[in-house]
Amino acid sequence: MSIQHTQNTQTTRHYTPADKVIANLDNALRTLFGQPQLTERPDPAAHIAEAEMTEAEKKHAAGLMRVNHAGEVSAQGLYTGQALTARLPDVREKMERAAMEENDHLEWCDQRLKALDSHRSLLNPLWYFGSVAIGAAAGIAGDKWSLGFVAETEHQVIKHLDEHLERLPAQDAKSRAVVEQMKEDEAHHATIALQHGGAELPTPVKKMMGLTSKIMTSLAYRI
Repeated sequence: MSIQHTQNTQTTRHYTPADKVIANLDNALRTLFGQPQLTERPDPAAHIAEAEMTEAEKKHAAGLMRVNHAGEVSAQGLYTGQALTARLPDVREKMERAAMEENDHLEWCDQRLKALDSHRSLLNPLWYFGSVAIGAAAGIAGDKWSLGFVAETEHQVIKHLDEHLERLPAQDAKSRAVVEQMKEDEAHHATIALQHGGAELPTPVKKMMGLTSKIMTSLAYRI
């Protein structure tokens, strides 16, 4: 008697260009106007009591958290653009996980802005779609450059977060908790990108990225 073995096959859905357009449009709308898809992680500021601050201190803290929120909007655009053009499946998967963790940052910063009676940057659509274009260009250049771009972006973000920790009102422990967790995550994303073959970017590219970042942070603080 022969025994017939059956092989279980896992079906994989193949997305059409139209599917991808719809998915990316949904991500853009969620990032800019709706509820982004989050991970299982709790808000690091949820268990901390709100501190008493003067109106000037609240306004300053809100400006810094608005910059951080705008930076996370840009991160979503960057990861979206890179995922569209990344060649290797595992690179796309790593970017998708990183993008979800950046969504956590997006939500945490948004909650802080609401608690501080402030608003998101009115220029968020510009930050998002500009970053999509930059991310797609990095992906087209090749996965090693795309991952290198992620690592350098995260390194520059960490510098900004260190500056914000110095500039935030000393008693604003809730904002500090959010920024500290963001800093830890960004360092992890940079490490993952380098471990998967990210190349160090040329110095002129790093300087251009730094200049662009300064323009964004200056505008987002006020607008």
